[in-house]
Amino acid sequence: MVEQLFSRLEGLFPELVKVRRDLHMYPELSFQEENTPQKISDYLKGLGLEVRTEVGGRGVVGLLKGGKPGKTVALRADFDALPIQDEKVVEYKSRIPGVMHACGHDLHTAALLGVAKVLSEVKSELQGNVVFIHQFAEEVIPGGAKPMIEDGCLDRVDVIYGAHVMSDIPVGTVGIKDGYMMAAGDTFEIEIHGKGAHGALPHLSVDPLVAGSQLVLNLQQIVSRRVDPLKPTVISIGSFQSGQAYNVIPHTAKLNGTVRTFDEDVRDLVEEAMGQIVKTTCEGAGADVKFEYRRGYPAVWNHVEETKKVEVLAAMIFGVDKIKHVPPMMGMEDFAYYLKKVPGCFFFVGGQNPDIEATYPHHHPKFDVDERAILQIGKLFVSVVLYELSDGAIKPA
Repeated sequence: MVEQLFSRLEGLFPELVKVRRDLHMYPELSFQEENTPQKISDYLKGLGLEVRTEVGGRGVVGLLKGGKPGKTVALRADFDALPIQDEKVVEYKSRIPGVMHACGHDLHTAALLGVAKVLSEVKSELQGNVVFIHQFAEEVIPGGAKPMIEDGCLDRVDVIYGAHVMSDIPVGTVGIKDGYMMAAGDTFEIEIHGKGAHGALPHLSVDPLVAGSQLVLNLQQIVSRRVDPLKPTVISIGSFQSGQAYNVIPHTAKLNGTVRTFDEDVRDLVEEAMGQIVKTTCEGAGADVKFEYRRGYPAVWNHVEETKKVEVLAAMIFGVDKIKHVPPMMGMEDFAYYLKKVPGCFFFVGGQNPDIEATYPHHHPKFDVDERAILQIGKLFVSVVLYELSDGAIKPA
């Protein structure tokens, strides 16, 4: 059956490329997806699956019931785009000004639809069920995973797998890591209220720019002096806005940024320490301050047993030399919410190919990937489904 499904996927490749490019040309931003979920639901309904729409908001969930009782395996793909102008010179360049798929979610969606199609053709032979989770709004906190879970997308699911194409990993390669793979991501906003004055008369002011500048430096001491150096942590200021004229000391300053950690205890420490430093620094400058810290996605923690399954299957399909044990990365992913509910694994597949200029980083205006990654994701998804539903009896040839 495995060879049959792999062959079927390869035959579907032109169709799946067409699906991916259609999504790429007509991207939709997080929480604004309308046409994309409609296209997905139409495709899944055409396969005869049970389909739920508006799951948690704009999510789509397809259920394939196998012909025999057994476990239920979930597979997830995201489908939102980013507010970036597409600068690629390709026929499938985004047609929507200022919006593009700069992270590969269009490819994830195409791959999962292909898996749904080939598995639906052999559903009578499957010993269990498959849930196809098409998630909206991965890019923007609070994300789509949590409300989809609350709306029942993981009900009766035993295990879940997800994949992400990576432009810094060569096409044909699989990136895996058990335990912590991606960081928790929080955001913060600091609004400092001082007292404006003429730039020539600073003694009459309470300068929020000076207080804000001191904060940028002081906050870095949390990582260098408060956090265990063996526990990776990042505090980054992404925006510092204040004033408009060269000779006016402004009244306010606004800073915002992000915190990335893995351990929950470090996350708590950073939030508390930031609150203390923000308060005392601004009080010392005579300024008032408003500090807001918002928890974002938790860290992605891959379950050991499920990660080992992906590694073994990927090695059998693509070769041991194509397995890359990746280090933890400070990027975040709301796939973490699924892994907190059921066992599973989130893995990377390579999309880098210098021959077609698929080398730009994620969220870059010229981002693109080798579309053969569709088949790589598809084959791994098919393999883990067959492995799980056969209790390991069926493996790739």
